[in-house]
Amino acid sequence: MERTRGLHGPFARWPRAADAVLAAVLLVPTVWVTDGPRDTIVTRDVTGIPVPVFAVFVLTGLAFTQRRRHPIAVLGVVVASWAVLLPTGEYDTGLFTIFALYSAGRYAATARAGQVGLAAAITVLTAEGLIRSSPWGDTVTGVVIMFLVWYVGRRLLLRAERAAQRLRQQAAEARRIVTEERTHIARELHDVVAHQVSMMTVQAGAAQAVVAADPERAREAMAAVERAGRQALDELRHLLGVLRPETDRGGLGPQPGLADLPRLVTQLTAAGLDVEVTDRLRTPLPTRVQLSAYRIVQEALTNVLKHGGPGTRTEVHLREEGADLVIEVLDHAPPASTRPRTPGHGIIGMRERATLLGGSLSTGPRPEGGFRVTARLPLTGEAS
Repeated sequence: MERTRGLHGPFARWPRAADAVLAAVLLVPTVWVTDGPRDTIVTRDVTGIPVPVFAVFVLTGLAFTQRRRHPIAVLGVVVASWAVLLPTGEYDTGLFTIFALYSAGRYAATARAGQVGLAAAITVLTAEGLIRSSPWGDTVTGVVIMFLVWYVGRRLLLRAERAAQRLRQQAAEARRIVTEERTHIARELHDVVAHQVSMMTVQAGAAQAVVAADPERAREAMAAVERAGRQALDELRHLLGVLRPETDRGGLGPQPGLADLPRLVTQLTAAGLDVEVTDRLRTPLPTRVQLSAYRIVQEALTNVLKHGGPGTRTEVHLREEGADLVIEVLDHAPPASTRPRTPGHGIIGMRERATLLGGSLSTGPRPEGGFRVTARLPLTGEAS
């Protein structure tokens, strides 16, 4: 179970091959290198190694290749091999044990088994020190090294698990925000349709009341019913697929559109924001497009006021590019008030609104300072 996310070395790209190479590298000094007189290191005559000892070395190396998948079992095999070689007084698998202890700390699911393996390794090391009459200082140093490599592996595992937990929490929060925003959008679209149906009911009632005395006026009323019905059906088609749970908001009033931008700008200007709006739109827009455009501008300006503070100069540009409505909100906030890089509730909500209409949203700091929000929405409100 590899948890080296973010690394790009061979141990992350090809873990099995890397572990096989590591086992071979550790096998070489285990077989060929030994302690010499006066704390020196010398090479040994390989031809003089007993066949059973050499077989233990090979089996230890083969088992070590599974250090990630079965770290505790590998540690057990390595420590057992060392214990088996104790009577020789010359051969050991101490180098394998160091790396197996790290692997037990780094990849074992629980700490308890690794602690048991660590205790077993320390016991074998102590026994070897007694058999070879090694200085106690050397034994203590070996114990400290064993504990440290196991502890480092354990700390790395815990850090990786905490990072994975944070990622899961962030993903869950993002899903929650998206669900909440979709519910809000569905509620608004529901209210738009409900408003249109209410208008149809009123117009139909008026037509029925005057149909005998004023047929022309009745026809006009029925034509208005037809227009409202077509618009309601158009909004209902867009509403399909957007889940709307029961809410306690049952208002039937119309939702805001681009015609309400001046009132929004007046409110934000009163709060201290310096807003300039450039409107180059020529094509009549469906209600859902106007609603989403209004909400995106509202959220973007609210973010400017929140992060840039009163007095921040802000530009809102509305224009048509081909079959798209382009909304661009630029602010000139000082660098000290730059937004955080992690998308917040507002940015996720704006992106969700654009996506549901088949559009897109991009955000980011401007090279000259400040922040940019750019949304592209299909003029028809339908994905191409």
